[in-house]
Amino acid sequence: MEENKMNINWYPGHMAKTKKQIIEDIKLANIVVELLDARIPVSSQNPDIKEIVKGKPKLIILNKSDLANDAENQNWINYFNKQNTPAILADSVTGKGIQETIKKVQEIYDDEKYINKGRIGKSIRIMVLGIPNVGKSSFINRISKKTSAKVGNKPGVTRQKQWIKVSEKIELLDTPGVLWPKLNNNEVALNLAYTGTIKEDVLEIVEIGFSLLKKLINEYSKNLLERYKINDEEMQNIMQNNNLQENEKILEIMNLIGKKRGAIISGGMIDEQRVANILLEDFRSGKLGKITLEKVSEF
Repeated sequence: MEENKMNINWYPGHMAKTKKQIIEDIKLANIVVELLDARIPVSSQNPDIKEIVKGKPKLIILNKSDLANDAENQNWINYFNKQNTPAILADSVTGKGIQETIKKVQEIYDDEKYINKGRIGKSIRIMVLGIPNVGKSSFINRISKKTSAKVGNKPGVTRQKQWIKVSEKIELLDTPGVLWPKLNNNEVALNLAYTGTIKEDVLEIVEIGFSLLKKLINEYSKNLLERYKINDEEMQNIMQNNNLQENEKILEIMNLIGKKRGAIISGGMIDEQRVANILLEDFRSGKLGKITLEKVSEF
């Protein structure tokens, strides 16, 4: 199986419209909260957002941190802190990081520059940004339920702008997830495909599963052995077979997983599409363990 370079133009019309709306609405916000996927903090960060929110205080939320490697989570927190951008680990399912987010937003807002601007006593307006499938809606729902928030239109604001009251002092402005016009980095495109941001109708499912398996063999082989009941000898026999090219070895392991999971079609052939789906679902759900695909040491 050959690996193809990906140059993806995937920018539906509604995303162009959303970007334009964000540029307009950013004027209403005091602080930006940007959600990233803790498993792929760089790939899940829309490069357009950096320019759009320029000059606004920003808080990074590393969401889905429960699915990411614990040590790498801390490394990424340190990474963003060194860039003078506070960051918080969050899990929108359990509510981890929600209260810390509220506290940190208050700290940022109470900074002397805001006091000097005469905003004492006024609500903190937060714009929540993030690419599709980063867990933004779950994060907002969780932070809202924690404070019995009511969703409604704020007087004086157009009906499309939904302000969510988190507390007497904090309001959130939700925004639809938006990607950037061109994904010309192969690794970024694959990372977004692994996590489900780019859907399978844009990239071929077997290619995605194959590429993910290759990455996991190199960095998280123990996770694969445990999940699919593969013994180390089976894995080593394939990986040390000098008669096989690298991609052929990956395909052999993909077939081995298929046999272990009964993903077999007529004639005894392995159903590669089913195996790819198994791999992706197990990764996305955390059944393969805590995995971080982007490490601070790589950047």
